[in-house]
Amino acid sequence: MKMKRCVRGLVLGVLMLTVSVLSLSRASSAQIGIGISVRIGPPALPVYAQPICPGPGYLWTPGYWAWSDDGGYYWVPGTWVIAPVGLLWTPGYWAFSGGYYGWHSGYWGPHVGFYGGINYGFGYGGVGFFGGEWRGGAFFYNRAVVNVNLTNVTNVYSRTVVVNNVHTSFNGPGGIEARPTRQEEEYGRERHTEALAPQREHERAASQNRQLFASENHGRPGIAATARPGEFSGHSVERARASGEPYHPAKISPQQARGSSGGNRGFDQPARNGSSSSNRTLTSTENHGASNHQARNNEAGSRGQSSRDSAAHNSKPSKQEKQAQQREEKANRAQAKTEQKRSAREQRR
Repeated sequence: MKMKRCVRGLVLGVLMLTVSVLSLSRASSAQIGIGISVRIGPPALPVYAQPICPGPGYLWTPGYWAWSDDGGYYWVPGTWVIAPVGLLWTPGYWAFSGGYYGWHSGYWGPHVGFYGGINYGFGYGGVGFFGGEWRGGAFFYNRAVVNVNLTNVTNVYSRTVVVNNVHTSFNGPGGIEARPTRQEEEYGRERHTEALAPQREHERAASQNRQLFASENHGRPGIAATARPGEFSGHSVERARASGEPYHPAKISPQQARGSSGGNRGFDQPARNGSSSSNRTLTSTENHGASNHQARNNEAGSRGQSSRDSAAHNSKPSKQEKQAQQREEKANRAQAKTEQKRSAREQRR
């Protein structure tokens, strides 16, 4: 009888260990999936206000441009999400590499990792997050950065944060030329959890709303931010006050932008750089072309080779598509220079 109990206990222990390992594996590999890569860059980030935080435990997830093969870029409104206790959100971002703009998905983790140096606002200024912090099991909000009502939220503090007005929406040449620091690389190797179900449903709902497509709103969506995921109507919806930059319609269709293969080029990963340097200047676009199956641990050289190998399997763009791509890149560089000059003038004032 004792022997049977021992056997049962051993079997139960093995089963529990197996479940735990599988759960850990799923969370750690959450970012491995089908990537999106296109030949045209996303519009600039629109200018909008942040809705009031609905209550304790909500964390802000900034809005971003997502892609649809049917309609091109569409805006996914920023929204407040009930966060897993102790975890922070690292936003996804677009990065230009090897002639394509690729999407790197966001994730939940103990720290905020690299998100392309993109200034999403409301605490996400391009590096880290300054909108609040976990203290034990409670989240405390920085009133200097995020919009909270003291009637609903009492865990607050105030810490001034320098805010810039750059609305560039992608990383790489012509955009924000930044690469992860060594610390951000370490954060990128931590255990991660994929976007929550409300976030995924929020994006799906946005993809079905025609007014959120850039071709319709010209970079100024009527629903720029919401108080809760999926709430696209009501007093808590914030409209975009302006487009971040003048909108330039794409010269090619979404199908042409995706190319004949339209497949995964390994972009659906948080970009990391194996270099030990903490310099945030991007020295090579290949540093952000991680392989889909080895993105977590590969060195920068391996990632560059993976990107080139992936490119070799995609059909070569036509002469007309190359010209459209060159025009797009030229326009993006011009926009970036204009924004830099504008920022310099504002700083001199």
